[in-house]
Order: sequence, then C-alpha cells, then structure tokens
Amino acid sequence: MTTTDIRRPRPVVRTAPLTARTATSAWFLAVGAGVAESVLGLVGAIGDGTPVVGLVAQVALRTIVYGGLFVTIDRYFRHGVPWSRWLLTVLLGTVGLATLLISPISWLADGADVASVDVTAGFVVFAVLRTVHVLAVITACVLTFHPDTTAWFRRARS
Repeated sequence: MTTTDIRRPRPVVRTAPLTARTATSAWFLAVGAGVAESVLGLVGAIGDGTPVVGLVAQVALRTIVYGGLFVTIDRYFRHGVPWSRWLLTVLLGTVGLATLLISPISWLADGADVASVDVTAGFVVFAVLRTVHVLAVITACVLTFHPDTTAWFRRARS
C-alpha cells in the first residue's frame, strides 16, 4: 500500500502567453523559410551544373545550423529558457537578417534596373520565400521582447 502526501504542492504549469507562442511559431517559420530557400538554391545550383560534391559541405553546414536552431526553439525558447531568446535574436535577428537583406540592398544601391529583372517562376518563389523569411524574423524579434513574453520568461526562470 502506498501513501500519497496530499500536502505536497503540485508544480505550477505556466502557460506561455500568446505573444510567446506566436514568437515561437514565427521562429519556426523563419527557420522553415530558410530551409526552403536552401533547397531552392540547391536545386538551382544542381540545375546550373554545379558539382554535387561542392555542395555537400554547404548542405552539411546548413543541416547542422538549421537543426541547432530548431532544437533551440523547440527545447529551450518554447519553454522559457532566457538565454535562448538572446541567442535567436543575435543569430537570426541580427546576423541572419543582415545576410538576408545585404544582397538585395547592395543590388539596388549599385543602380540595378528593377524593370529588367527576369521574372521567372523560380524568381517569384524565391522572392516570396525571402519575404516570408524576413517578416517572420522581424515578427519573432518583436514578439520575443514583448512585455508579456518578457514577463513569462522571468516567471519561467523563477
């Protein structure tokens, strides 16, 4: 026969606020868009005749990076571990966002003729993915530091 101590308090389950749950979804969307962009780029590179051997290292590196980001979001950010929001913000919100925007900004700054762009199906898909990617990162960054999310991260730590 076992006895149960009814005086022992049950652990309090702290549900993440909507802002934190939406930030989590936005981080996942950003990583997913990055994976989709990588796949599209890989298909294009293979179609252009780039040797597959040369692409293996890039695919391996991206797999490690995207896998690590996915684990960080799923295992840490989603559960309110404070360092995870800083890591995601620094890696994706600053470095990642800069890498997404520097190429098109440089292209425009160099006097590119937007009217002469060869608008193919691949270009449209890539442009949509890039737009979703950028908007997901910005949304995630804003919601990651929303007052409700910040309060939840503080409570989750205590």
